[in-house]
Amino acid sequence: MATELSPDGGPDIVPDIVPGPLATPSPELARRRESGPLEPATMPSGDRVPMVVRYEDVRALLASPASSRNLRLPGLPRFVSGVGIDDDPDALVNQDPPEHTRYRRIMHGTFTPRQIEPWRPRIAKIAEDLLDGLGDDFDLVQGYALRLPAHVICEMLGVPMDDYEKFVRWTDMFLTTSTADERVRGEAYTGFMTYAAELVARHRLSPGQDLIDLLIQARDEGDRLSEGELVNTVFSLITAGYETTASMIARGVFRLLLHRSQWDELVADPALTATAVEEVLRFDGPPANAFMRRVTEDTELPSGPLTAGTVVMPNLNAANHDPRAFPEPGRFDIHRFTGHPPNPHVAFGYGPHRCLAASLARVELTEAFRALVTRRPALRLATPPESVTWADGLVLRPVALHVTSAG
Repeated sequence: MATELSPDGGPDIVPDIVPGPLATPSPELARRRESGPLEPATMPSGDRVPMVVRYEDVRALLASPASSRNLRLPGLPRFVSGVGIDDDPDALVNQDPPEHTRYRRIMHGTFTPRQIEPWRPRIAKIAEDLLDGLGDDFDLVQGYALRLPAHVICEMLGVPMDDYEKFVRWTDMFLTTSTADERVRGEAYTGFMTYAAELVARHRLSPGQDLIDLLIQARDEGDRLSEGELVNTVFSLITAGYETTASMIARGVFRLLLHRSQWDELVADPALTATAVEEVLRFDGPPANAFMRRVTEDTELPSGPLTAGTVVMPNLNAANHDPRAFPEPGRFDIHRFTGHPPNPHVAFGYGPHRCLAASLARVELTEAFRALVTRRPALRLATPPESVTWADGLVLRPVALHVTSAG
């Protein structure tokens, strides 16, 4: 699962599309791009919907005014069974214009590069301190990838770090665990939303200058977020700011360590890190599937028609590996986007629902990798890459990534 406040989309967490070796894209996606670009695929719920896999089709679908996020009509296919983010009408990612336009307009100023950039030194310091507190041998997932975004989002939102274990448990339950039943996942979702409501209430009683306070104060010509919208935004920020960013750090480090010469280039020139992040985003994609869309009128994509009422799944990772858009897409190359437009990939989505917090994600990922190549230049995998176990839920990231920086 991803949110509008996080990188939206990702690899192949659907039952009939199995990731390739070392968490590379499924070979099935390449076949679909060539011969079945709108073929149905099975969602974790068991429902089957057309999956859009070509770059131009994905962009056309996500930009179309006929592409709706209202999936609450009776009888529509579902991504997962039971309670999920698709059911909440207050969620930004579930809004259509004009409500969605209003919601984004109110929040836009909170997530501009100008607002996020002052956080860069603090994010860099958190990353460095975490690494300095680790020994030569450590689990990069638990010791760094999960803790860095958790510290950052707690500081930005004014969330007590004592509450860290709570939202780790909740997000694990409905994002990274496929074995939990519907009741347990529903309880985790409800508990997390209740916690978010309590946070908003706490900040109303004792205002400060944290991100929650800025969201409470956000206005557009006198308009403001409703209580439900505020609560859902806080919930989304914690979820997006924690699990999806953590997963991209873990996947990105894994990919870079598999390409040792490129890791060594970053060690020699850490200024390359920001460009490397773009290739990590393209190649590995954010680690959760994009949200499904309902087509509200007959729509013609470059690869074919969709009839009104059809629910479809855009696969952003498949689009980012389309050879029509990215030459040699299976080649990982940190120089790929040097001198090119900054956002040719669709890792942050496209169109009206493009990730609102892309600037924050980019800063966190850049500083996470920069700290590693400067503080731990000799970092390498301590176990064979084939032995890495991957989370089995709605995100795809290493459960653990044992590394060493000993000489």
